[in-house]
This record gives sequence, C-alpha cells and structure tokens, in this order.
Amino acid sequence: MTTDIRTLDLNLLKALDALLDERSVTRAADRLALTQPAVSGMLTRLRDCFDDPLFTRTQRGIVPTVRALELATPIKQILSEVNVLLQPKAFEPSRAEMTFTLAATDYALRAVVVPFMAALRQQAPGIRVSVVPVVYDQVKLQMERGEVDVALLTPDSTPVELHSRALFDEEYVCLIREDHPAATEERLSLETFCSLDHALVSYQGGHFHGVTDDALATLGYKRRVTLSVSSFLVLPEILRVSDLIAVVPRRLAVNMQGLKIMNPPLTLAGFTKSVAWHERTHRDAGYRWLRNVLFTTSAIQ
Repeated sequence: MTTDIRTLDLNLLKALDALLDERSVTRAADRLALTQPAVSGMLTRLRDCFDDPLFTRTQRGIVPTVRALELATPIKQILSEVNVLLQPKAFEPSRAEMTFTLAATDYALRAVVVPFMAALRQQAPGIRVSVVPVVYDQVKLQMERGEVDVALLTPDSTPVELHSRALFDEEYVCLIREDHPAATEERLSLETFCSLDHALVSYQGGHFHGVTDDALATLGYKRRVTLSVSSFLVLPEILRVSDLIAVVPRRLAVNMQGLKIMNPPLTLAGFTKSVAWHERTHRDAGYRWLRNVLFTTSAIQ
C-alpha cells in the first residue's frame, strides 16, 4: 500500500538525490553524514511513498529504476528552489525599490530625517520614504499592522515589546535673534534669562510650562512664557522677528541663519533620541540596511 505523499519530507528527498548521484547506500550515507542503516531506512520509506523499488542491487552497487530516473531532475529542481528559499535575499541598495514608513516628531524630522534622506538619495534612490506623525499610544499596533516600519522615540516612550537602539543624546540651548539686546552678553545670566519673554513648544498645544520651568522652580526662579506653539518648525521664524527667547534642542538650533545660540544659565536635563522597530522587520536585510543608515547619519552630526 502506498504511503501518503504528505509523509515525504525534505530529508527523504535529499536522501533520494544522494542515492541517485552516488549509486551506493554507503557513499550516500557518507555524503549525508548519516549511518548506512539510517539511509536504508529512508530508502524503505521512499519505496513506500512512490510505490516503486526505485533501486535494484547489482555487483557494482545499486541501479535506479525507470521511475527513479524520472524523479531525478524534478528532485534536484525542488532541492535547488528550497535552498534559494532558505537563503536570505541579497539586498542591493542602489537597485532596491520599496517604501519605508518612518514615524517622527517635527524635531526628529530636522535632526534625524534630513541627514538620513541626504544619504539615502545618494545610495538608494529607488526607496520611497513616508514620514508620518508619532502617535505614541499606537506605535506598537501600527508596527504590528505594517503601517510603520521605524519610529523615532525616546527610551521612556518606547514600548518594551519593540527592538530599540539609542541614536544620540541631546542637550538644550537658548536661541535668540542675532541682534537681540541680550545677544551682546558674553554669558547669559539667570536674571536676564528670567526677565525676557519666552516661547516654548507644546506638542499638545496650549501649555505654557515645560522642563525649563521645573528647573527654574528648584532654584526659586520663574520665567515669563508668552508664546506656546505646537511645532518646532515655525519657532525660528518667530524668533527672527521678535525679542522672544526659546530653549530648544541643540540639533534644532545649529545653522539657523539670523539666530544665535547661547548656553542656558542653569542646568537642564537633556534627552536621548532612539529608534524603535518591530520583530516583523528585525531580520529583513533591506530594513536592517535602512536602520544602519539612520544610525550612521545620526552619529556623524
């Protein structure tokens, strides 16, 4: 009685291929790193599967039957295709065509995405990048669904189930227009700092209190925040046309024409910017290469 073909596993096909090539159970066993009885047992199962003796014994070894010879080419093709399937697909950045979805705040757009895109356009012009806003309580679900491939977060906002890696540590600086009256001071004093009108960024909108106010309170000082905006991107334009001062991440402040960077007159805790991704893309060669570009371009600034 013929055995159900579903019992024919990959190891049996490898054994049949070796037997067809070697025409010897002993040599086939050596090639497969198996014992001779093990290969003989596999041959018995193969005979049941195909309802054919497959090989007959002669003085020179074993000779394949007509049915075995018919199977030789298809089996080599199957084994070749399986081998290709098991090998990681080679990734060639210059020829790659894919869409990479990245979740980022507007700060991360300038600090991380701008240099990332500069490198990406040179190395992999066929890769499209979709940048979407960070929705912190949805990041994990978005990655599970394939809606987001990478998110630019901070360690404390990264779900523990995700893979993550720190990109850089950021510090805060003061930013004012170059001809601001306070810009003539060699070092900004705490008194001058608190006497100025301040602008801050509140992603939620409408908040006039931030980490700077907490740090000032520990020293017994207060500042006057007269502008709250929901985006870093508009802040430089406002500072250029006003006497406002703002405390911003250093990477946002560099190379801002018409504006001057000054050190804060008090110690302000910075933050770490990190990249997070899901197990779904963790081992994929293309996504791994893209993450490495993010790591590299963020580190050299």
